[in-house]
Amino acid sequence: MFKDNKKLKFILIYGPIVIGLIFIMNYTKTVMTTKEVDYNQFLQLLKDKQVESVQISADKLTIEPKKDSKEAGKTLYTVNLGDPDLIKELRTANVNFNGVAPNNIGLLEIALSWILPLAIFFILGKMLFGKMDKKMGGGVMSFGKNTAKLYAEDETGKTFNDVAGQEEAKESLIEIVDFLHDPRKYTDIGAKLPKGALLVGPPGTGKTLLAKAVAGEAKVPFFSMSGSDFVEMFVGMGASRVRDLFKQAEEKAPCIVFIDEIDAIGKSRDGAVQGNDEREQTLNQLLSEMDGFDSSKGVVILAATNRPEVLDKALLRPGRFDRRVIVDRPDLKGREAILQVHAKDVKLSDDVNFLSIAKSTPGAVGADLANIVNESALSAVKHGRKVVLQKDLEEAVEVIIAGKEKKDRILSPKEKKLVAFHEVGHALVAALLKNTDPVQKITIVPRTMGALGYTLQQPEEEKYLVTKDEMINEISVLLGGRSAEEVEFNSISTGASNDIERATQSARSMVTIYGMTDEFDMMALESVTNRYLDGRPVQNCSAKTAAIIDQQALQIIKSCHKRAIEILQNNRDLLTKISNVLLEKETLLGNEFMEMVYEKHPEMKKQVEEKEKEKAQKLDEKYKKLQEIKEAREKEAREKNSDENHLDKEDTSNKVISLEREVSVGKESSNESDSEK
Repeated sequence: MFKDNKKLKFILIYGPIVIGLIFIMNYTKTVMTTKEVDYNQFLQLLKDKQVESVQISADKLTIEPKKDSKEAGKTLYTVNLGDPDLIKELRTANVNFNGVAPNNIGLLEIALSWILPLAIFFILGKMLFGKMDKKMGGGVMSFGKNTAKLYAEDETGKTFNDVAGQEEAKESLIEIVDFLHDPRKYTDIGAKLPKGALLVGPPGTGKTLLAKAVAGEAKVPFFSMSGSDFVEMFVGMGASRVRDLFKQAEEKAPCIVFIDEIDAIGKSRDGAVQGNDEREQTLNQLLSEMDGFDSSKGVVILAATNRPEVLDKALLRPGRFDRRVIVDRPDLKGREAILQVHAKDVKLSDDVNFLSIAKSTPGAVGADLANIVNESALSAVKHGRKVVLQKDLEEAVEVIIAGKEKKDRILSPKEKKLVAFHEVGHALVAALLKNTDPVQKITIVPRTMGALGYTLQQPEEEKYLVTKDEMINEISVLLGGRSAEEVEFNSISTGASNDIERATQSARSMVTIYGMTDEFDMMALESVTNRYLDGRPVQNCSAKTAAIIDQQALQIIKSCHKRAIEILQNNRDLLTKISNVLLEKETLLGNEFMEMVYEKHPEMKKQVEEKEKEKAQKLDEKYKKLQEIKEAREKEAREKNSDENHLDKEDTSNKVISLEREVSVGKESSNESDSEK
């Protein structure tokens, strides 16, 4: 009765309280403003000339004393005894009197005493409880009720088509969707529905989107709430909300319950003396509820976190969260697919190449890529264009990395020259070393994030492993800017602070985490915590060993610094030439920069051309193989139409799709390099 009718509950609880308060107010007012007197006292007041007026009714006399009377300020009343001499005495005392009709109800008095106070109290109560409802998530009328947002079937508006770049995660969740669609084929063989799946990954990778997509695909009700929604200032409220959540979920089954940021209530109970009793009670209730409900009813618990290492072990065991789904940063193919999903409603030019943008954004998550697409659309509108061009997307990448151009910051000629040589130093060391990412752009236009200029490198392919030589080269490139300042001006500036910080971190990681020194061999000296957040390392060694680590890192940095100086000294004329061109143009593209490098080092151009030829040959071989597989498939289709070869055809189809993908990517890369030439 009260469950779905909050207004009725409000009236039944609040109404009697208000009526009682008004009754007390009216009673108090009556006691303080009226007084009952005996008839003899009334007659004495008449004789003493202390009565101003008298109102005569059938059952009582209402007396108004004079202002100088000792009873002034109160209304007196006494019983009407039907005295026949009363009128004569009133006239003798010169007192005003009148009578009251027997049926006069006093509507004005009722309105002022009851109706008006009732209206005021209900308006104030509505306003007060409305504000408390917003602040306390459900309000004072429902302390222990769950505050989950419930989406009905198809209300999430998301399907797996809206999720890109997370194919492995989608594959892990498809079985849950299929079970909710057709549980009989699983229960017939004895399989049970996984009680829960924990989505783990960095922020912005699409964990919440995946949960909504599962509900959208399964077409079942979807409860969505955050772990912090269980935390309240009142002890026991969190546990009560957990109970209510699971009770409602069982009533709506089959359904999906999604708890975002579950680490807010699921932190490990480490046995500390001073603990958070409310959080632990909530966690204990969640554990018992996940153990208690029947998975055959079709209630699936999905939870998301980017700190799995802090979760309680009891929460992570099979039987509660049976699956851990890793939602990691997308690879090159995934980033390209994500860009296409977010750009489906954006008007694009024919020259847009998402592969190029995906290559220039290694490590970006879905939220970053969505932001890049939106920034490019905003840029197109700002420049008065009807469609988004490739340069809008490239500018958006730079805005995300370095911020917008700071046009009001004007550098002095000396500072501008210093910045130009600094940036060309980075680019030149990168170009002349092997196994480094090619330079895409050099600019000395200041940006809002503090950069006075920057050198943008774009990796040729996705890398999952980095060798020691590549890390040494990377540190050398980072120190190339400071080295150029030393070579050209024989002085140093504060502009290399970020380069030094990154170079030092890379050198320390080589020593402590990756085991790339002879001194410590393969000994782990640091461990990474919060790998899905900041990934900050924690030292696992003594102070004496830490001092040796510093020495080893310093040796690496010094050797890389010396190497960068040697490269720039040997190419001093090239450094000066490119820096002067950069001072004039303010921005150099990668192909313009490399043309000047090839003038002095023509052998590098030959090496690049040979690599392109090898790449083209491999592409031709893959294309031929693709044609052979397609011909073989067509031949089999003509000769055999039975179901026996169904699986073989699927395998062949997968090979064709994979090769087609490789060929298309190869063609796009080839077209890209041709356009740069």
